[in-house]
Amino acid sequence: MKLIKLFCLSVLSLFFSRVAAQEFKLGKVSIAELEQKVHPKDSSAAAAILYKKGSSRIEYNQNDGFVTVTDVETRIKIYKKEGYDWATHEVWYYNNPNLSEKVSFNDAVTYNLVNGKIEKTKIKSEGMFDEVLNKFRGQKKITMPNVKEGSVIEFKYTIRSLARMIREWDFQTSIPVNYSEFTTYIPEYYTFNSQQKGYVFPKVTVEKNSKSIVLNSKERVSSGGFGGGVTKTEFSTDKIDYMETKTTYIAENFPAIKDEAFVNNIENYTSSVQYELSMVKFPNETIKSYSTDWNSVAKTIYDYDTFGPELNKTGYFEEDLKTVLAGKNTTDEKILAILNHVKSNIKWNKYTGYDCDLGVKKAYKEKTGNIGDINLMLTAMLRYAGLTANPVLVSTRANGIALFPNRTAFNYVITHVETPEGSVLLDASDKYSVPNVLPFRTLNWYGRLIRKDGTSEEVDLMPKKSSNDMVFMNYSIDAEGKVTGKTRRQCTDYNALITRDNMDGVVQEEYLEKLENENNKIEVSEYERKNEKDILLPMIETYTFSGNNLCEMIGGKIYVNPMLFLTNRENPFKQEVREYPVDFGFPFTDKYNITIKIPEGFMVETLPTPAVITMEDNIGTFKFNIVANGGTLQLVVSHQINEPIVSTEKYEMLKEYYKGMVAKETEKIVLKRI
Repeated sequence: MKLIKLFCLSVLSLFFSRVAAQEFKLGKVSIAELEQKVHPKDSSAAAAILYKKGSSRIEYNQNDGFVTVTDVETRIKIYKKEGYDWATHEVWYYNNPNLSEKVSFNDAVTYNLVNGKIEKTKIKSEGMFDEVLNKFRGQKKITMPNVKEGSVIEFKYTIRSLARMIREWDFQTSIPVNYSEFTTYIPEYYTFNSQQKGYVFPKVTVEKNSKSIVLNSKERVSSGGFGGGVTKTEFSTDKIDYMETKTTYIAENFPAIKDEAFVNNIENYTSSVQYELSMVKFPNETIKSYSTDWNSVAKTIYDYDTFGPELNKTGYFEEDLKTVLAGKNTTDEKILAILNHVKSNIKWNKYTGYDCDLGVKKAYKEKTGNIGDINLMLTAMLRYAGLTANPVLVSTRANGIALFPNRTAFNYVITHVETPEGSVLLDASDKYSVPNVLPFRTLNWYGRLIRKDGTSEEVDLMPKKSSNDMVFMNYSIDAEGKVTGKTRRQCTDYNALITRDNMDGVVQEEYLEKLENENNKIEVSEYERKNEKDILLPMIETYTFSGNNLCEMIGGKIYVNPMLFLTNRENPFKQEVREYPVDFGFPFTDKYNITIKIPEGFMVETLPTPAVITMEDNIGTFKFNIVANGGTLQLVVSHQINEPIVSTEKYEMLKEYYKGMVAKETEKIVLKRI
């Protein structure tokens, strides 16, 4: 919770100042822009956004009422071939009966410098695509023509939506941004929550302006009378005045945001601004509230027809569940039986969503559904069995951290069960998931539990129990340096879940080929798996291996890393300063027990010394110990991380910990002839 509070404090920081917006116009590409060979502030950049300017305006339309129109124009410089990906641009849009949007691209041109003159290449129809992403979304995509190193590309697009929503605007991306400007125009009838995130912030100006709506109407009017009178059309005009809030954000010379090791989602830390509709109040009408705090967000979602009412439907499963629960008396037995019943009967269709798509009854009948269908069904069954079960709203790691109250913060739902022994979290969408071992995609800080009465509370999603990965290895070295041995790997909890998921659907020959290639080209034989399907037990792999390049022969001596291909050879933490928390996902313990048989006629000349590295606050411990007993060496190594998330304040300590661990594991045994 401390991490979220610290991060939210930085998120809440806004800087207000009056800044004169720079003048940028499409079609005004300069020779200087085309001649530039490298970015002046980042010579490694493959491309850069020279400018990006956007506006979202909620404006009145006589036919549709208030609509949102977003206009964006962008100019990008391509420096290197690695930047060619920036010549393709996609814009998604909602495409379903309840929420429809339209996207259109315009003025898409590639500029090149040819013999000192600017050459323009306009996009043609074959460079524009309209694609279906899923049943809810489509996307418009353009691929710019004639792109080369040195090209400048620019384009404009418009998003038109009947919904009063404003899309998130990113001021940073994976390439430098020279200038980014975003402006919103919001009538007084709409109240939005706005939130900035990231570690660098744009400058902000806010102003109020008077606006008006002119309404034209006509009606047929009869003069009456015994003779039928005269019918004519009368026109009338009404003018409605209101105040509009204009907010402008300007970012200049923002650096590229660099992905780092163990970051759950780099977009969580990208400079951006988000808007969420909080309230609508028209004259002489009651206030409509949407998301003012987390409790109101949760209650709004619970009251959706596709959420709360679905939890009350039980007739479709009652007879089946009586059979499933026969002989199950304890809470644990009931939980496991119902979880397995849903997992074995309903297949996830790969759509997320916290509410139902098909509806629980149809999903049960057709044996497929989205996350909402599956886990709301699971919750309903657990309640029917007499257990205290409630849904928990979740934002997946790919969706980002839910930083402030809004209905779109969540894209997933899991199930929470209260038991005398404590809380149990469940997800029936992954066939290898077990109680309190959720799919890795859901491990994203906190979720929000919703009860039947609409109240809610925060739920910690991060695991507390350590997931183990234990390796037992015996190997021998011959006089030519060839290594032959046998390995037994046993993993539990999240390590087991991830291993089973990685194996799922993969032909064993392909899996072994990858195992060999990733482990210094060893040759694997006698491969076996145990408990692959019995997911309550540890996942076990055993295999025999051999390798001719696992040792070095220099001057008649043998040099070998005692951990062979299991050695951690590189520190994943290289940055001098870490801007984002280190997210391991779950606590873990890696243990290695290795027995080494040295070749006859050789003796140990050099042996790594024992070592223990401990971090403060019990964050982690590394232990390394090796002893010689005649012609046999015994190595025991342990690497334990006790916190799933490590704050930036402790980054330097973590970096030094890994540095010491890598240095110790890469020390070599030296064997010499007797």
